[in-house]
Amino acid sequence: MTSLDDIATDDIATDDIATDGIATVDIAIDDTNGRTLRPSIPAPASPSASTAVVLRYPGALVPVLVSLGMLVAVVSSLGAPLIPTIAAENHVALSSAQWALTVTMLVGAIATPVMGRLGDGPHRKRVILTGLGAVMAGSLLAALPIGFACLLAGRALQGVGMGLVPLAIATARDALPPHKARSAVATLSLTTAAGIGLGYPITGLFAEYLGMYAGFWFALATAVAAFVATVIVVPAPPHRPTTPMDVPGALLLAGGMAALLLSLAEGERWGWSSPSLLALALAAVLLLAGWVLHSLRSTHPLVRVSLVKDRGVLVANLTTMVGGVGTYLLIALVTRYVQTPEAAGYGFGASIVVTGLLLVPFSAASLLTGRLVRVMGAAATPARMLPLGCLLSLAGLVCFLLARSSLWGIGVMMALAGLGVGVTFAVTPGLIVGGVPAAETGSAMSFNQVVKYIGYSTGSALSAVVLQAHTAPGAALPTNDGYRSAGLVGCAAFLITGVLAVVLTRVGVRARPSVVAAGQSAAAGASTEPSRP
Repeated sequence: MTSLDDIATDDIATDDIATDGIATVDIAIDDTNGRTLRPSIPAPASPSASTAVVLRYPGALVPVLVSLGMLVAVVSSLGAPLIPTIAAENHVALSSAQWALTVTMLVGAIATPVMGRLGDGPHRKRVILTGLGAVMAGSLLAALPIGFACLLAGRALQGVGMGLVPLAIATARDALPPHKARSAVATLSLTTAAGIGLGYPITGLFAEYLGMYAGFWFALATAVAAFVATVIVVPAPPHRPTTPMDVPGALLLAGGMAALLLSLAEGERWGWSSPSLLALALAAVLLLAGWVLHSLRSTHPLVRVSLVKDRGVLVANLTTMVGGVGTYLLIALVTRYVQTPEAAGYGFGASIVVTGLLLVPFSAASLLTGRLVRVMGAAATPARMLPLGCLLSLAGLVCFLLARSSLWGIGVMMALAGLGVGVTFAVTPGLIVGGVPAAETGSAMSFNQVVKYIGYSTGSALSAVVLQAHTAPGAALPTNDGYRSAGLVGCAAFLITGVLAVVLTRVGVRARPSVVAAGQSAAAGASTEPSRP
């Protein structure tokens, strides 16, 4: 039995070291002999002319990469808060307006792994610019008041931008020195969650004072600025061979993810026991199972499933997915609860702006905790941080159960939840980056992003199912007990996440020695061998 805090380094797979040529640093892990290993952010041991990344504006790279993550947050925030307004403006039912959110998530789940694989080759910058171009075109289409179909087409194109964050993380890994890469990767992993507190208030302000379409014009301006900054600042990736695109794998994964997310998004409207939904769910299972089998046999799979089995990568993906269920369930509950008219016997009848401002403590706390985790350095081991993050998030949901009768209580609760998300998301990227070769970073982080979408969609669907179950026939609003029941479901999600984190970081299958030991060996080699010309 071993743990992520006591992994022995006797066995070193030299073929992995020779292939990757990387030195790994950060997220300190103590082995059984008391030595400190730092496996999270691999960096070239000795850059050569063919692998070194040339930065024209080194100080501007991290802000530009963070702006890509914030753009994703802005695009995401243009969905949920605007659904009632979209329905009213376009004279469609709320269930139809919900597609303004669903279509973005569907396209994002399909585009993200494909962009991640393309971004692992020599064309990463071109892939980033193409994604930004799709966001610009989608924002323009959605901003034109020419019909609901045009808005949906625009939102679909905006979904391509959901794949930008994994590419930004891969860029930071390749282009920055190890000590800066560590901080950048942790910050980038937090942008989509922390950006909610920025995107929702801005969206609310536009919708309330400037009209619904102003938010899409703002997204267009943000995308244009990010495009220009990327052209100027983001470097070309290190030279790597072009990997053939796994088209069958991409189609299987795209079909499976589309069926799965569509099942979660439409379950409430179709009925969870309807034949159509059950058939769609079965199709999702079969397609995803087929994708896994295909990936294990393929020479150049879209995502190397064998790498997902690495214990660090497995911990990161499982905690991201199950924790995402609890996080998005909480956000969905809070945004709906505070906007409920007081005549219902609960709620505050808050506007979209006030609702968005209540999410600011969530974002501020998550960013603050991410920075504190980085400052802690060697003490911030996964075995300590992941259970702590789950405990803090659980405390936030307990506050929702016990102290949701005041806006300040909800603000404190969101801050606690933000602390938990900040701790968790600051640690998980390092586990993934430390468990995969450098050439697989974009693909592995894209898979983690897809897993996060599954968790978010499941959390949103669960909140709707539980609240609907507590809505009387013919009534428009659920009872207050419905929010208590949904909160208990969220508590269960974070408890499960915490148990998984404790078990998988302390006991279980031995982690791949090559991933951990390669860092020591390569780092030692870098300090004793001269750099190649």
